[in-house]
Amino acid sequence: MDTLITVKVVSVHSEQFMHQSIDQVFDLFTFVEATCSRFDENSEIRKISHHIGSAVTVSPLLFEAIRFSIELAEMTNGVFDPTIGRLMEEKGFARHYLNGSIPLPITDATPTASYKDIEIDEIRRTVKLSKPLVLDLGAIAKGMALDLAKRILEGFEGFYIDAGGDIYAGGTNESRQPWRVGIRHPLEKDLTICTLSISDMAVCTSGSYERISKHSGSHHLINPYNQASREDLYSCTVVAPFAMLADGASTAAFVLGYEQGRQWLDEAELQGLWITSSLQLYMTNDMKRYWYE
Repeated sequence: MDTLITVKVVSVHSEQFMHQSIDQVFDLFTFVEATCSRFDENSEIRKISHHIGSAVTVSPLLFEAIRFSIELAEMTNGVFDPTIGRLMEEKGFARHYLNGSIPLPITDATPTASYKDIEIDEIRRTVKLSKPLVLDLGAIAKGMALDLAKRILEGFEGFYIDAGGDIYAGGTNESRQPWRVGIRHPLEKDLTICTLSISDMAVCTSGSYERISKHSGSHHLINPYNQASREDLYSCTVVAPFAMLADGASTAAFVLGYEQGRQWLDEAELQGLWITSSLQLYMTNDMKRYWYE
C-alpha cells in the first residue's frame, strides 16, 4: 500500500501465537491491496473498470468497500467520490509504487462521471458502472484493512496497528494505559505536533505532504468539483470507532476545509483536528477529550 505498516501486540499468550496473528495481519493487508488497488492491472477493482454497462458480481470485500464509498459520497455531496481515478491519473498519480508500471488505461473514461454512475445490488452483490470511469478506493482501503485486522487481534489485551498514519489502537498498552498516538508535525517528519490518548478507536490522518505528483506538483487530496488541491491545510485527523470511517472522513474533511469540514464532522458525530499551512491547530468541540497533556 506504499506505506510502512507497524503492528504491536500486548498479551500473555505465547510469542509464537502472537507472531502467527501478526503474520495474518500482514497477509490481510496484501489481500486488500490485491483487491482494491487501481494501480494493479490484475486487481479486482481494475478489472471491473473495464466492464461498462453490465452488472458484475464482485467479492464481499470489494462490494463492501464500494458500498461504503458511495454512502460517504452521498454524505458529502460528492466531495468524496470513488470515481476520481481518472482525475488522479491526469494529475500524475498513475504509476504502481513498487514497479513503476502504469495499468492499461480506461481510454474513454469520462470527466463527467461521478459516484451516481455506480449502481449496486446488495442482494446479488453486483456492481454496474453506467459510464466509463476509473474507480479509486485509496481513501478507504487502508481503513478497511485496519478494521479487518482488528478482528484478528481483538482477543489480545492490547494491540496497535499503524499503516502510514492510519491507526487502530485496541485495548491498552503494556502499562495498561490508553495508547498514545502522536500526530505528525507536517514540516518535521520525525516530530509530533500533538499527542492523543486512545483506546478502542481509530485515528486516521490525511496529509498534503504524503504524496506529491512530479507531473503536476499538486498533492493527492483533490476536490473533484474544482479539480484542485487545497493549499491552506497541511493535514486533517479524524477519530472514529472504525478505521474505514476515520480514513474516508479525514479525506473528506480535508477537502472540505476547516469551516465546512467541522460542520460536517459535527453532523456525523465525529471528532477532527486540522493543521493549517501556518501551523495553527483547529478542532471539533469534543476533540480535546482525546488530548494527552
